[in-house]
Amino acid sequence: MPGNRDVTASNEELRAGIDVFGATHPGKARIENDDQFFIATLHKSMRVQQTSLDDLSAFTRLQGASAYLLVVADGASGMLGARQASTTAVETIAQHIGEMIGCYYNFDVDMEQEFLNQLQNAVERAHDKVRGLDPFAAQGSATTLTMMALLWPRAYVVHVGDSRAYYLRGGRLRQLTQDQTAYEQLLDDGTMSEQQAEECSGLTHRLKNVLTSAIGGQIKPSIGLVDLQAEDVLLLCTDGLTQHVPDSDVARILGASASAEESCRRLVDLALERGALDNVAVIVGRCAAP
Repeated sequence: MPGNRDVTASNEELRAGIDVFGATHPGKARIENDDQFFIATLHKSMRVQQTSLDDLSAFTRLQGASAYLLVVADGASGMLGARQASTTAVETIAQHIGEMIGCYYNFDVDMEQEFLNQLQNAVERAHDKVRGLDPFAAQGSATTLTMMALLWPRAYVVHVGDSRAYYLRGGRLRQLTQDQTAYEQLLDDGTMSEQQAEECSGLTHRLKNVLTSAIGGQIKPSIGLVDLQAEDVLLLCTDGLTQHVPDSDVARILGASASAEESCRRLVDLALERGALDNVAVIVGRCAAP
């Protein structure tokens, strides 16, 4: 796939319980790719090499424990600084999470709220960075951002805009995020019914492209979490995928017996086969079988 940038899991990550892969493509209608993705692992480990101690159980929780950070961002189309916005947001998130690794090292249930606060702080820091870009070089810069921090078995999701996070369990695809668009807001407010939306397809299409929350614009981050199980499949993606690939096809591809890389590439390829009018970014993570 020309123009994409891939990250795949190392052998150490596979042993830790998740096979993860990401890819992005500019699509068939655009030259510039304003989508970005990021995959990282955070490690805390103590490997006992030699000791006279009889009982090593106290060190078990420090051996090979890992956390994962998955991020997708979609620079707002039509804005001069779209790519700069998505790049700045992802870089800032990664830097902030790197600086707060100490919070992860000491993480336990009692510290969950502090951890969530740190994730929201990372998003707000990214928002400030994007808003602080040179207004002449990046006029109107804004971007979506969907981030998942995975500390097994719990996944924490922070979401701004209309990129999405899903998980597949037992063949059923569940969406973890809600699009922050004018269309969804009108449905939530009761101003427009789903039947009216179907009758006004042109208006509906336009409203789905109007963000009510974006990094660099008006920001209303949402935070959620899910307790994962073995064999769950995770998906983060920009709307370049969901515009062309319905949930039924996503579930079919994620449910097939394949590696994260194979599933990821199949999703991107399917979006391209169906026109890919926008940039596409996809991350797939497969939780290991018991």
